[in-house]
Amino acid sequence: MSGNGKRGDILVIGGGISGITAAIEAAEAGANVTLVEKEAYLGGRVARTNLYFPKMCPPSCGIEINIRRVKTNPQIRTLTLATVESLTGGPGNYKATVSKAPRFVNTKCTTCGECVDVCPADRPDAFNLGLSTTKAVFLPYEMAYPARFVIDEASCLGATECGKCVEACPYGAIDLAMPPETEEIAVDAVIWATGWAPPDASQFEGLGFGDFPNVINNVTMERLSALNGPTAGKIRRPSDGEPPQSVAFVQCAGSRDENYFKHCSGVCCLASLKQARYVRDQYPEAEVYIFYIDMRAPGRLEDFFVAVKEDEKLSLIKGKVANITEDSATGKLTVEAEDVLSGQKVAQEVDMVVLATGMIPEGIGDTEVEGGVELDEHGFLAINQPKGYLAAGCAKRPVDVATCNRDATGVALKALHLGAE
Repeated sequence: MSGNGKRGDILVIGGGISGITAAIEAAEAGANVTLVEKEAYLGGRVARTNLYFPKMCPPSCGIEINIRRVKTNPQIRTLTLATVESLTGGPGNYKATVSKAPRFVNTKCTTCGECVDVCPADRPDAFNLGLSTTKAVFLPYEMAYPARFVIDEASCLGATECGKCVEACPYGAIDLAMPPETEEIAVDAVIWATGWAPPDASQFEGLGFGDFPNVINNVTMERLSALNGPTAGKIRRPSDGEPPQSVAFVQCAGSRDENYFKHCSGVCCLASLKQARYVRDQYPEAEVYIFYIDMRAPGRLEDFFVAVKEDEKLSLIKGKVANITEDSATGKLTVEAEDVLSGQKVAQEVDMVVLATGMIPEGIGDTEVEGGVELDEHGFLAINQPKGYLAAGCAKRPVDVATCNRDATGVALKALHLGAE
């Protein structure tokens, strides 16, 4: 048992919903927790989601209260813009080397925004997947924690060429000379909550991603539908900004495929049903087509599936999409598949296509681990990790937000036992 805390010291790698939940549950049970997040804010991909299924409520419903619990708990130390470079040692005696990139904005920041008003440099907004821009000094999103601006070093003109933000800040919060830092942390247990990423859909032959502007992926659709997204929640065709009158959702794009990713991501069917609701709510006359292999809505989520499929303007087509082509004059797309139930070939013309590209693990290989970590055949952290290494949420397998919360709570309990030994 660690001498620094009643329940030991725990390192949580990743500040998405799984990492936040694990950190809160462990700290509220008495552990000292260091929460390390590579971005400038907590919240991960959940913060960039428009609505949760099945209740169709915004992510602020869950993130707001959890961020408050993080802020008010003195046993949680949050490190943003930070990565765990290496892990050495064994159970009860791990050492983590953490590198911290400079934020260039200190704790005096009140988010007044005067620095933004004078900044001449623009940058692609990563929170919006590069679909919009911010100034080089920016607040990642309105609920971001830490509630401080951050400066993108690659976009900033620097103190010698500009420095206008330094002069404009009335609180002395801008420090363009802030250096990077490295820190060593001793912990008893490690929780990996590094989350997931969408695969690059341009590798999927025949689906047109990257070639046809009106073929997007599901994470882009989520941002286009969000009120704080690049289009203020208005779903528009990327090619011309026009409202789509027909949208096709292509399930298992690159998933359950021997050529790309063999695993099923589990939540994509429901995510596409949810996004079909986005389209239908905005455009009551729009037609929606969902091409699927198997429609998966386990347990209580069956009710959500049943409710959505009753929509008379939504068509479910059981068939794997073979090819997508574009009419270059109109930007319209033709989705080709074989309808398994009817035995007929389908060539459906639509205004937009949304590829459900699934989840692949992210960030696991960013850390050099003494002795390595065990991965399953799909690249996720294996459940039977060596004692002291624990995986939570989508670092372990593709799951939805509610399952991430439950899993992270259970993993925190295991970490507490390790810390108390």
